[in-house]
Amino acid sequence: MDRSSGAGLYAISVVAQLVGTGQQNIRLYERRGLLAPDRTAGGTRQYSDADLVVLRRIGELLEEGLNLAGVAKVLELEAANARLRADLQRASRR
Repeated sequence: MDRSSGAGLYAISVVAQLVGTGQQNIRLYERRGLLAPDRTAGGTRQYSDADLVVLRRIGELLEEGLNLAGVAKVLELEAANARLRADLQRASRR
């Protein structure tokens, strides 16, 4: 499987170990809309490398003292910023 594709590769237990948090925290982040892992046909969560990046960022923001609402806003703003930067780069190539 191609890891750069963003396809789900990891089970929640593996992800929890990789990012150093509990499985319940990861489920909470999903319920709060901070994360949207792939699902197998049977409903099992499958996390991608991109999901690991998001989970690590969530951990950083929580360590800085933000609550989950603040984390959600920062992630939203960072995503919007990345989209704007991409748009600017495309426009500057024309």
